[in-house]
Amino acid sequence: MSAQIKSKIFDNLFTTKSVGKGTGLGLAIAKQIIEEKHKGIIEVNSVSGNTEFGIIIPLAS
Repeated sequence: MSAQIKSKIFDNLFTTKSVGKGTGLGLAIAKQIIEEKHKGIIEVNSVSGNTEFGIIIPLAS
């Protein structure tokens, strides 16, 4: 994943799909739920074509 895409991946309505093939809401909503509702963190790491997401949710606030 390029640095340009990585910097936008959690933006609302951002998608790499062609028109009509996706809304680009999934990761934006996931980030909102994790950060606002659960006070957690979501991160993305992409190296050599392998992309992974890390999610940290505290057990107690």
